[in-house]
Amino acid sequence: MTLRVLGVDPGLTRCGIGVVDIERNRRATMVAVGVVGTSAELTLDKRLLVIAQAIDEWLDLHNPDVVAVERVFSQMNVSTVMGVAQASGVVIAAAARRGIPVALHTPSEVKAAVTGSGSANKDAVTKLVTKILRLDAPPKPADAADALALALTHAWRAGSGMGTAGGTAGGGTLTPAQKAWADAEAKARRAR
Repeated sequence: MTLRVLGVDPGLTRCGIGVVDIERNRRATMVAVGVVGTSAELTLDKRLLVIAQAIDEWLDLHNPDVVAVERVFSQMNVSTVMGVAQASGVVIAAAARRGIPVALHTPSEVKAAVTGSGSANKDAVTKLVTKILRLDAPPKPADAADALALALTHAWRAGSGMGTAGGTAGGGTLTPAQKAWADAEAKARRAR
């Protein structure tokens, strides 16, 4: 059985979207990746409409089992938070209309899941996403790599999405990256 996850790195200017298939043995394969861009010259409603239409197309084309979206962090400036939150809402609503579950993951959770360190930089995330998915070249821009990392994080979080939450496929022990992710998640919960 394969789990298909659509990951979204939300944003008004660039919204990264990536689709990954994860097998029970955690082998991950990229299905598609892209970025939806909107111009700051457009009104907010038009920008959100562009994102909504693109998400609708991706959901209809790829029919994911789950959608993983980056959780909005309040440490950004207010205008950035608002744009990310608005784009996230469009994505969440599109998935909800189709009955597709949505999971939210913090940036530190994603970094820990993919690299083993919740404080890894974007270059490290991109490098490991490229390696994990056996890609010939790194996904660009970083928003595309981040979307793929979100999809991987969600699948690995619950043992390829086929086991119990926090476990691994087949009930084995946590890998170092999964342990680091669990530690980062616990730290993020304590900080709330």
